[in-house]
Amino acid sequence: MSTRELPPLDDASMDAWFGFLRTHAAVVRELDVEMQAAHDLSLTQYEVLLLLARSDSGSLRLSDLAHGALLSLSGLSRLVDRLAAMGLVERAQCPDDRRSSLACLTPAGRKRFREARPTHLEGVRRLFIDRLPDGTVDELNRAWTALGDDPA
Repeated sequence: MSTRELPPLDDASMDAWFGFLRTHAAVVRELDVEMQAAHDLSLTQYEVLLLLARSDSGSLRLSDLAHGALLSLSGLSRLVDRLAAMGLVERAQCPDDRRSSLACLTPAGRKRFREARPTHLEGVRRLFIDRLPDGTVDELNRAWTALGDDPA
């Protein structure tokens, strides 16, 4: 890493960066509180159930699930263990690669996901989407695309 001095960001750029950080933290914190209170699920647990429910088979390799949930493999593994203890997912051996494990959505997990989904969607709309000026969703989607999945 270079030790040369970089010029500071201008005020508008710093405001955009801090606004992103504050908004993300506030929305995630509020959604997490709502999901915990209504469904005894953390937002991260719900997102893992969402990723599994959206997969064709209801199961994903732990490495793919970790990538989709933006978690380390060890963090995802601990979360899957908690979801398994709750009866919402099961671990299985990957048939294609004996070194890999799968997380598989159980019927109870699918039911809990369906029950929690309206709370999540209402919260995302109320806390984020509905607060944006008209046309902003398309602008944000263009920005996310420009930023890409891997900023490094």
